Amino acid sequence: MVPTTNTTFIMHTKYGQNNALRLVSVIAGIGCMTLATLPALSPAAAQPQIAPAATAVPMPGFWDPRRRPERPDLARVTLIRFLTENDYPPFNYAGPDGNPAGFNVDLARMICEELKIACTVQMRRFDTLMDSLADNRGDAVMASIGVTPQTRKRVDFSDPYYRTPARFVARLDDTSTDVRPEQIEGKKIAVVAGTAHEAYLKTLFTEADIRPYPTAEASREALRNGEVNLVFDDGISLAFWLNGTNSGGCCAFRGGPFTESRYFGEGIGIAVRRGNDALRQAFNWALFRLWEKGRFSDLWLRYFPISPF
Repeated sequence: MVPTTNTTFIMHTKYGQNNALRLVSVIAGIGCMTLATLPALSPAAAQPQIAPAATAVPMPGFWDPRRRPERPDLARVTLIRFLTENDYPPFNYAGPDGNPAGFNVDLARMICEELKIACTVQMRRFDTLMDSLADNRGDAVMASIGVTPQTRKRVDFSDPYYRTPARFVARLDDTSTDVRPEQIEGKKIAVVAGTAHEAYLKTLFTEADIRPYPTAEASREALRNGEVNLVFDDGISLAFWLNGTNSGGCCAFRGGPFTESRYFGEGIGIAVRRGNDALRQAFNWALFRLWEKGRFSDLWLRYFPISPF
């Protein structure tokens, strides 16, 4: 049975079926919390950061330069309290000193600098974040929460600050680069069973030999061993696998990215309480400015030396 779009995107966002309920099972209660004032970042160059030509990394663009958001009046806002998850590296986790760290935390710090407003970040269990926001224990949640019809019922979101594309990966000894459906007819494609990625393949790659595996690890091992020609999975988790030791330098991205929202979601946004338009718009303005200045690109390259895009 093909999973529903919402469920598969939740699984996709949190990288694995075992974590699927982390987004939908939001229950009352507060986990272990660390409260820290966000330190200042070193000043960044005003011009966009471009990767050297020899090692150029594809840079995603999540903002339309023709839709410049306006900066709302935040004269009455003196502090923004961010909430984030305590164990989801590299996006958010406790650093060696116990303070919040990760991509989301660094981006929150940059947003605060751009808005010139003091901020704190609190780490909590993922399943407590929505309730903590509703109970006014924080002003915004920045924890890689996917924008879906389900989550929109509870919170409002900023514009997406990243997306979770799907990608193909092939062995380095496979020199083919064209992954259009007509070009990979009959090829063996490993995919995690019961995911949006499997549903996508079954819908659009009908002539391929689709081989479901119980876990992402099993599908990748099949590719390493030459049992399949390709793996189709979440681009972000694949990027970390390719850049890590588990891949053994075996493989590389082919084609893509695939970003159809019906299968792979609307993206990842900053959650605020329903109706808090001033803060939501402030985040939109700050995110656009950080992208325009090249600071978002610089942060992205620090965390994604092998780009999922």
